Amino acid sequence: MTLVIVLYALLASTFTLGKAALFYFKPFFFIGLRMVPAGLILLGYLYFFRRESFVFHRKDVWLFLQVILFHIYATFLLEFWALQYLTSSKACLLYNTSPFLAAIFSYFFFKEVLTRKKFVGLLVGFLGFLPIMLTEGPQEASLPEISFLSSAEIVLLLSVVTSVYGWILMREMVKIRGYSPLMVNGTAMLGGGILSFITAYFFEPSPILATSTTELLTGLSYTGLMIIIANMIFYNLYGYLLHFYSATWLAFVGFIAPLFAALYGWFFLHEHIGWAYFVSMVIVFWGLYLFYREELRQGYITR
Repeated sequence: MTLVIVLYALLASTFTLGKAALFYFKPFFFIGLRMVPAGLILLGYLYFFRRESFVFHRKDVWLFLQVILFHIYATFLLEFWALQYLTSSKACLLYNTSPFLAAIFSYFFFKEVLTRKKFVGLLVGFLGFLPIMLTEGPQEASLPEISFLSSAEIVLLLSVVTSVYGWILMREMVKIRGYSPLMVNGTAMLGGGILSFITAYFFEPSPILATSTTELLTGLSYTGLMIIIANMIFYNLYGYLLHFYSATWLAFVGFIAPLFAALYGWFFLHEHIGWAYFVSMVIVFWGLYLFYREELRQGYITR
């Protein structure tokens, strides 16, 4: 359980670091700058030190392509575009729709039973996000809206959908196909990073926002920390933990990440944390707890 808490404390820090990095780089370029070196490091490590895990089967080409597109490319392009306009703490909290979406995906892909109690937990959890969605920061308020959702919130929620699907693909490749998490993540990061650079070339003609050498070095420092924390540690630790926990339960424990994100955002970025944030957290936690109890009763948690 200690590893799971460490996992989400690290995850929360990536929202803060990512928000800070966007002061120096445009989002699509930043994703490529982060993902390509990370992918090369992981694949290089496997090739030189764990050659037996440097495996690629032709029959799994379609799975690898999907992991590149959904696990990295679409997820991060959508997330970091939205992060330009949302506070890091709000973005992290909205990412906690992932347990509910994971449950829906697991129902269709892994035939996990969605009982009445689970459905009630899902409903309560979704309702819990309403207070935070009804509040807007100054940057977010300038964007078009659909009903009570800003376009940044909609894009971030789409990012959650692609992320959950990406983790389910990851589970398929690690737990069922037997690939090393390093192999899957390295390939996905390298491929997704290259696609991000291509996207930046067409949509971000001036991708570097830093105006001095000092600012550029600061932005690169944030990028380096993101690579170490998120790409090197978080992704591979998550892949390791999938051997012992269901994707849905790991998503449930992820509720602790917004607590860390709120603390980091307040301390490092001077973000305001309003009452709606904590109301949403309490309601969402209740829904997640209802869901978790049923998950435990059904035996989907293996440790």
